[in-house]
Amino acid sequence: MVQDDGRAGIDAALVKRLVKAQFPQWSDLPVSPVKIDGWDNRTYRLGDSLTARLPTAAAYAPAVDKEDEWLPLLAPHLPVAVPEPVGKGVPGEGYAFNWSVRRWLDGETADVDRIPDLTGFAVSVAEFIRALQRCDPVGGPVAAAHSFYRGAPPVHYDDETRRALTALEGHVDTEAAAVVWDAALSSTWDGPMTWFHGDIAQGNLLVDKTGHLTAVIDFGTSGVGDPACDLVIAWTMFSGASRDAFRSTVDQDAGTWARARGWALWKALIVLAGVIDTDAGNAAMNRRVIDEVLADHATAG
Repeated sequence: MVQDDGRAGIDAALVKRLVKAQFPQWSDLPVSPVKIDGWDNRTYRLGDSLTARLPTAAAYAPAVDKEDEWLPLLAPHLPVAVPEPVGKGVPGEGYAFNWSVRRWLDGETADVDRIPDLTGFAVSVAEFIRALQRCDPVGGPVAAAHSFYRGAPPVHYDDETRRALTALEGHVDTEAAAVVWDAALSSTWDGPMTWFHGDIAQGNLLVDKTGHLTAVIDFGTSGVGDPACDLVIAWTMFSGASRDAFRSTVDQDAGTWARARGWALWKALIVLAGVIDTDAGNAAMNRRVIDEVLADHATAG
């Protein structure tokens, strides 16, 4: 049984009250927390075929309206399933934000040990990104605070990155990391406005029992702008043949890869700086990403 921790004041009892008040047709459905949940939102199953998704803070609330508006328009053009909104909830029962009811998507999160053919999986992820980039961006949400500046120039996080580099002096090769970060900042996106997901990561990719990609979830940081942020998975999940296959299939230019290395480095640096003395496992994972990014930059010349 999954424990319901009541994070951000959200628990199954609240969801049950909200559903009863706003969607009485589903009020008899059992409510239970999902096995693996995100930070920005809490998700609960409603019976066997629906979920309720509730933002945990005001900063995450704009994603509800964005996803409910745009996911139905993007879905027909994408090669795998994405969340399908079927009802929009509003504040009530002491809860302050809009929330959403979606159809349940079958699948497990894309842990490497569930994927026998990681190279084939990398190709599928790249094909999804390319399909998303081909979607019509007209009228789409331009990268800004709603996307936490994914899709915008990474310079938005320059101060944060510099602070992390200072904090990690002597723990990682901060000189090489600064070179990679500067290369990211010196590159600009000169292409057309393009749809990006904003958080292409293992936890947002679902696979079936054979390890094939079946769905992409959590479009809360999506928008239109620079697609470089969607390449970060090249270092966080892929390596060797799988990274080569991803790189070849996603087919982005050298400048986009430079900015992508910046996005990957920023996140790994700030997380490492925060956990280096408290969480050895998380620290090791982010050290590995930093090392992979630095090596990739050196190879790229």
